[in-house]
Amino acid sequence: MSEKPKPTKAKKENSYSADSIQVLEGLEPVRKRPGMYIGTTGPDGLHHLITEIFDNSRDEAMGGFANDIEIALLPGNRVRVVDNGRGIPVDIQKQTKVSALETIMTVLHAGGKFGGEDSGYKVSGGLHGVGASVVNALSVYTQVIVHKDGGVYMQEYSQGKRKAAVKKIGSSKLHGTIVTFEPDPIIFKEGVIFDWNRVVNHMRQQAYLVPSLRISVIDARNQISGFGSDNEIFYLRETGVDAPSFTFYFEGGLSSLVRFTNQLIKPIHKNIFYVEKKVEGVESVEVALQYADDVSGRILGFANNINTPEGGTHVTGFKTALTRTLNTYAKNNNMAKGDGDTFTGDDALEGLTAVVSVKLREIQFEGQTKAKLGSMEAQGATANVFGEAFAMFLEENPDDARSIINKVILAMKARKAAKAAKDSVLRKGALEGMTLPGKLADCQSNDPKESELFIVEGDSAGGTAKQGRDRKFQAILPLRGKILNIERARLDRMLGSEQIKNLVLAFGTAIGDTFDITNLRYHKIILATDADVDGAHIRTLILTLLFRYFRPLVDAGHIFIAQPPLYKVKRGKEILYFYSDEEKFKALGKDVDEAAMAEAENAGMEDDKDRMLDAAGADKNVKAEETEEVNTKKAPKISIQRYKGLGEMNHDELWETTMDPMRRILRQVTVDDAIEADKVFDMLMGDDVPARKSFIQSNAKLANLDI
Repeated sequence: MSEKPKPTKAKKENSYSADSIQVLEGLEPVRKRPGMYIGTTGPDGLHHLITEIFDNSRDEAMGGFANDIEIALLPGNRVRVVDNGRGIPVDIQKQTKVSALETIMTVLHAGGKFGGEDSGYKVSGGLHGVGASVVNALSVYTQVIVHKDGGVYMQEYSQGKRKAAVKKIGSSKLHGTIVTFEPDPIIFKEGVIFDWNRVVNHMRQQAYLVPSLRISVIDARNQISGFGSDNEIFYLRETGVDAPSFTFYFEGGLSSLVRFTNQLIKPIHKNIFYVEKKVEGVESVEVALQYADDVSGRILGFANNINTPEGGTHVTGFKTALTRTLNTYAKNNNMAKGDGDTFTGDDALEGLTAVVSVKLREIQFEGQTKAKLGSMEAQGATANVFGEAFAMFLEENPDDARSIINKVILAMKARKAAKAAKDSVLRKGALEGMTLPGKLADCQSNDPKESELFIVEGDSAGGTAKQGRDRKFQAILPLRGKILNIERARLDRMLGSEQIKNLVLAFGTAIGDTFDITNLRYHKIILATDADVDGAHIRTLILTLLFRYFRPLVDAGHIFIAQPPLYKVKRGKEILYFYSDEEKFKALGKDVDEAAMAEAENAGMEDDKDRMLDAAGADKNVKAEETEEVNTKKAPKISIQRYKGLGEMNHDELWETTMDPMRRILRQVTVDDAIEADKVFDMLMGDDVPARKSFIQSNAKLANLDI
């Protein structure tokens, strides 16, 4: 009989008691889990800090208390946001027993937007009360200066904690708030680098949404002095600072935004539709739209002036009413032919540019980053207001209505033709074996999470890549030449292209209305084109296809661009790879000079010596004694090979430099500003030659040409 086991005591390190419960005080939760509050600690989260502070100023303007906001990027990674609103209260807050300013900046869920009309905010950008305090928590330095009731008050913070109590530092006849903050590099490990164009584009958009609001943006990062510490300065633009700047002021509102968005494409009707109306439960429903000669559609959604890139209930209500209204008008005016000719949502959206904006007192977003509206009352209100007004617009503007309906009918016909072509492609693919194109060298793994697809340029590169890959998880698809420019091509014509059909079949997601990202066969799709002009063009054509028809793959982070090396350098027995001229000269430096000279002398090639010195960046006027000194050294022989294409590499070189997950360099493709990206694709790949010519002339000096 075995001995009964004795009970064992739990190890101290594995014990779970009240001492195991950690209580985070103040703003510690924000620093502990910043992603919960700003979505990410990458570039998106960094720029979200500006948005949070700006939204507070913009809410003052929406309430009628401000009409002038300035955003300045300052030296030392600081941002300064100024408004001429009422100024944050500085008197004692009865619950916290400290200044209201300190409460707002250091306590989560504290703000002036919870009290309804008593606070002066009928609508605001957010009711979570975490914006300013989150920015403060994630900044190594924050300063708030308030001009209010004849005085100037100031308080400073570091990582969400006050340095001292609020103090009065002067008198003033002005009113408003100045917030200066410096993001904490410990939180934003990818770097505190603000994108000027991104900031400008966002502020331009906001100026359209708040008529008669002046928004100034200044890039003062290269100025010698830091302006944030000067308490005498209110607006930097009034100091005459010599720095890049923009000022936006629009009275046309959403109609102006639609006109701006469509400036590079041809509208198919003259009048821009616009409606603004207040209904029960919703302060305002505002919609503007215009159809253009384009195969893509774009809907910009806003809730309390916050961009909702993922849409939400207001956009859903708009789409429902749009499709219903167009079908009703076409049927009543005998423009729909046949019982089966009913417009779908995709038909109605083709070529459409629309802005949908709602304002609600009690607003609900899905997540702190406010990318999607969740307030259900917005759906019915938007559908009713827009549907009624758009039906009246079509009746009162028959020429515009006819152009719109004809555009939608054309989209419907193209959809049916595309479906037939798509079904044909899929049926044909199935007969050829597992629906995969013949040139695809598939990988052995069936797990999409570990599988990679390399899209390469031409059969030569394809052959090298097939030999160099790890066939367990890497698939290769070579493309023959340049694919079709799909910017102005509909789906039926696209699927007539053999190269595009191969891409669609290889992805496995299908395309168009049957697209399903869950069927994606590879979670890394890598574009590996040559480092020359043709390679860049092919890459642009593929990115255009992905942006227009496979956008969810881009948004989900599945698209990458390979970075093959430009140079292979042999230095004796050592082999080095370099990805730019700067990297090569920085790494080799003097060694290249001496080795090039020695090789030229020993070979008796006096003419080649100067050429090698030029290539190595050395001085031609070398003294005789210096040359003799070089000859006495046994410098390692250096040879430099410049790669023009992937096909020039041996398969082991391609694996080592471009395909090996442990050593390769991949650039992930992201879309930070979909509106701006859409305009760039329209300009570069569309029919507007003057706009494209102007862009090339303006940016020619920035191009790296491989001549």
